[in-house]
Amino acid sequence: MKPVILLTNDDGVTSEGLWAAYDALADIAEIHVFAPSTQQSAVGRSISIFDPIRAHRVVLHGRDAHAVDGKPTDCVILAMYAFGIKPDLVVSGINIGENLSFESIMTSGTIGAALEAANHGPPAVAFSIQVSDQGEKFDNPQYSSANFEHAKTAVRDIVLRLLETGFPPNTDVVNVNMPPGPYAGYAVTTLAHKLFHTGVETRVDPRGRPYYWINGPLVDEAPEGTDVYAVHHGMVSITPITLDSTAHGDMGAMETLFPKTDDQDI
Repeated sequence: MKPVILLTNDDGVTSEGLWAAYDALADIAEIHVFAPSTQQSAVGRSISIFDPIRAHRVVLHGRDAHAVDGKPTDCVILAMYAFGIKPDLVVSGINIGENLSFESIMTSGTIGAALEAANHGPPAVAFSIQVSDQGEKFDNPQYSSANFEHAKTAVRDIVLRLLETGFPPNTDVVNVNMPPGPYAGYAVTTLAHKLFHTGVETRVDPRGRPYYWINGPLVDEAPEGTDVYAVHHGMVSITPITLDSTAHGDMGAMETLFPKTDDQDI
């Protein structure tokens, strides 16, 4: 029996990166595609709890898929709980654009889908590829200049290894980022602190009212051992992530600050 893989993303069901991942995995797994019907980048782990969600069966590249009118997390939840998919592994991506550092994993819909999956049981891998032209992140993801041939080789190899050995016991999500290619090898990394030098550009509309664009250039260097450093130096970055955001190392300090007493009045 082939393993069952649930394939999703945040760029949308027509994204070239999604179908590159499909091609990489098609002969080693039974794949079920549930992806947003429209672009959903940077929605993080948000869930559609105020609106009904529709899922449409579509055929793309000769393959069955479901286009979900919702978020990446919605795709995972519907696949598992409405359609009865029981994945051995959830694969999210390949995202067009890197998802590196603390700030990206908190905002990325690609990683949001993987975290949602892991929260319900299945381990998950998020794949992203850096693009040379940063503006391409905002173009139609159905067409990309990214070198997916290199990416497909990495996706297949990494998934095969994880399926064979399983995840380390404290890892819920594996975050994989690939440089534009070719690759200088794998690097197991930690998350860098920042991906962007955050800025805000102020403009004025024709009526004299100000409006704002959040922007900023990429961080071009980071400490060795981090994901940003690895991708900048041509390595495929592999970062183990846990759902547990507790700062375990600071529990003692917090208990000193807020000591437990039997009869404490607040």
